[in-house]
Amino acid sequence: MSTPNIVSQDEWLKARKDLLVKEKAFTKAREEITAARMAMPWVLVDKDYRFSGEQGEVGLIDLFGYHSQLMLQHFMFETDWNAGCKGCSFMAEGINVSAVHLAQRDVATVAVSIAPLEKLLAFRERMGWDFTWVSSAGSEFNRDFGVSFSEQEVKDGKVQYNFDDFKFPHVGELPGVSVFVKRENKVYRSYSCYARGLENTMAAYNYLDLVPKGRDEDELEYGHEWLKLRDSY
Repeated sequence: MSTPNIVSQDEWLKARKDLLVKEKAFTKAREEITAARMAMPWVLVDKDYRFSGEQGEVGLIDLFGYHSQLMLQHFMFETDWNAGCKGCSFMAEGINVSAVHLAQRDVATVAVSIAPLEKLLAFRERMGWDFTWVSSAGSEFNRDFGVSFSEQEVKDGKVQYNFDDFKFPHVGELPGVSVFVKRENKVYRSYSCYARGLENTMAAYNYLDLVPKGRDEDELEYGHEWLKLRDSY
């Protein structure tokens, strides 16, 4: 943290009001982006994706339950891992506590990973979460939605991610969020986001952005280097 600028109350108030002008402009821009996001066209999901869930095999449409909207977290958890990605876990913390509120606004919340279901459920219990989590093992779902990559793609160090070429050389999975809508017994994709677009779901980052030291990640090798699973600090 840089040396603070100590000022009088009047000087602080002026600085705060100057910042408030920028914050209001940001809020207006965010509202415009939100409106554009809500107005995105839909595309029919015409593959019959199947998942392994606690109640047996389910399809994508089953993940909605009685809701018409589905927020789905593409959670990095490779088949040979015994714990989920710490960044995805960071994101899941916020989604887990929000799920009950989202349900009141007609939104189901689900996480999908390629690891075997038993590993997902064991890790969910360890973390104290209760959202629905299903395995996409044996399905093309993760690949079709741009979060799973072949061994050759990883070896080449270049994949298609976040709707563009992306260099990420050492893992076969990346994170994301996709939004689906159910209408007349059909499922449509309305939105997906990846990379830094996921920060909106990371509640702790939004709080850190309020304090003087902020995220304090500039000197780290990568942004999440400081991060640990909640039971590992």
